[in-house]
Amino acid sequence: MATVTAAAPRAALPGFLKRPAARKLLLLALVAAILVPLANARWASGTWPAALTVDVTEPLTNASTWIIDNRDSHPLFLYFFGHISNAVVISVRAVYLVLLAAGWAGVTAAASLIAWRVAGPRLAAGTAAAFLACGFLGMWIPTMQTLALMVVAVLASVVVGVVLGLAAGLSDRMDRMLRPVLDTMQVLPAFAYLLPVVLVFGIGVPAAVLATVVYAAPPMARLTALGLRGADKEVLEAVESLGTTARQRLLTARIPLARKELLLGLNQTIMMALSMAVIASVIGAGGLGDRVYQALATVDVGAALAAGIPIVLLAVVLDRVTGAAGERLGEEPQPNGRARWLYALIATVAVAVAARLAGRLDWPDAWAVNIADPVNRAVDWMTDHLYSGVPVIGGTADWAGHFTTWVLDPVRDGLQWLPWWSVLLIVAALAWLIGTWRTALTAVLAMAAIGVLGVWTPSLDTLSQVLAAVAVTLVLGFSIGIAAARSDRCERLLRPVLDVFQTMPQFVYLIPVVALFGVGRAPAVAAAVVYALPAVVRITTQGLRQVDPAALESSRSLGATPAQQLRQVQLPLARPALLLAVNQGVVLVLAVVIIGGLVGGGALGYEVVFGLAQGDLATGLVAGAAIVCLGLMLDRVTQPTERRAKKGA
Repeated sequence: MATVTAAAPRAALPGFLKRPAARKLLLLALVAAILVPLANARWASGTWPAALTVDVTEPLTNASTWIIDNRDSHPLFLYFFGHISNAVVISVRAVYLVLLAAGWAGVTAAASLIAWRVAGPRLAAGTAAAFLACGFLGMWIPTMQTLALMVVAVLASVVVGVVLGLAAGLSDRMDRMLRPVLDTMQVLPAFAYLLPVVLVFGIGVPAAVLATVVYAAPPMARLTALGLRGADKEVLEAVESLGTTARQRLLTARIPLARKELLLGLNQTIMMALSMAVIASVIGAGGLGDRVYQALATVDVGAALAAGIPIVLLAVVLDRVTGAAGERLGEEPQPNGRARWLYALIATVAVAVAARLAGRLDWPDAWAVNIADPVNRAVDWMTDHLYSGVPVIGGTADWAGHFTTWVLDPVRDGLQWLPWWSVLLIVAALAWLIGTWRTALTAVLAMAAIGVLGVWTPSLDTLSQVLAAVAVTLVLGFSIGIAAARSDRCERLLRPVLDVFQTMPQFVYLIPVVALFGVGRAPAVAAAVVYALPAVVRITTQGLRQVDPAALESSRSLGATPAQQLRQVQLPLARPALLLAVNQGVVLVLAVVIIGGLVGGGALGYEVVFGLAQGDLATGLVAGAAIVCLGLMLDRVTQPTERRAKKGA
């Protein structure tokens, strides 16, 4: 007779171990208890071991020397890069001559009529006012130079982005291959890849356009791939059942269904290309960026503002026009739409011809308004009265000194005091607690790569600045975002301010910051906070406003106060948006901390800028690679697994 043996009941876990985070913490404690004594016995000094460092200076220097020696004779440069350079120069020159031939009246009329047809009369009036303001500021010619450069750069970025996006959207294998490439293109600081571009193409317009393409093409590629992959499968199956080929399905179904993503990609590409206008001026782009850069060199806040305002106006106008075009996609076409476009074209040509016949192609010098002098007088007054000696609260120089002494120095010294292996353990623990072992492995490898490159100490200095700037940004951003989410009036008042801050070139922030705070790490952190704050505020506000109204109504019916609703309902439900705000804050702060190397930020930012200024490919690229590793590590540490899955990382 068979005997049935009951399975022994599994021992129940203690209550606190039922949570995955608690089990991870317990395992981390056991691993630390084993590894820490071993690591301390092997590497007691704590500094990164020289035996684990790889010197890449010699091969990079040899590559730089070979490029310089062969740039004028090697067939690769003569028959490939040379043709690309010539095509870029001819294209930019052609667009610039067309803009000059149209004259200020023709360009303003064309831009206004396009805005009118796309978004209505209100935006058309705003567009006309923006272009006229560029003329009144005495920046019409530099504006046309920048516009010509941006037209060519944006078109090239769109072509490259669409090609890469098609490859990633139609092939899973290509998507996996291109993802790390696009990540690197977006995270790598612009200063780091300006140097190799200059080595190949020299100082001038081709290098500026191609550097802009590297920076601005990834959003187009990502959103194109997203749109193609998100196409309605039922529609695609219906089209396929009709016997269409793969090419026909792409042209008649996939691309039309992805129109909104494509237009959003165009919008993001335009904004990123304009944000490169100033940085590209370092390598000969000219235009408005060159005016801002020259003003930075002489600490002329008024001249920088006069050149920075047109960049902001161009960015706002193009953002609004492309955004309005995206919102109108899918609407019924208006009657006589083609006829109205034809009338708009005729009106534009008529205005341009009339201006040409009247001899008014160039903006009249008498109409220019000088704002540099009053702005500089205001800055001088602020410097004289706010820099130091303010009763009770102290001056801005005192604030910068206290922030450096009490925050930046302790954080930097603390990170550099920690043994290198303990930093890796901390990174692994933080990444694993909010993700998986793959997340922790990626973060640790990224951090270890910094030590292998031989820039461990300056990287920790940069990390200290990033952490301090992110902390200030999140405190201010969450506070302002909560206020904007709870008050429509506050949000309306903040919107134009955030628009200006978000589109103002990064270099422009440095000038008033230096005037108020002096030179050092604190001004670099302040500029990074100003640059990253708008994105954090916008994402926080949107996340809180999108919380389910039913949940708020339910909590209100239970007698919850507004503060309780915020703490117990809105903030928990808006957690994904808040985590995204943290991620964006880290990325944007990291971008500007590098530029802060120009104003005494030191560390990796200084090494990247020094490498570009001295033509030292090894120093610039190694520091740039370290910044990419820092960005990758911080992304893995600040974003949980489910968030990265949504991002497709």
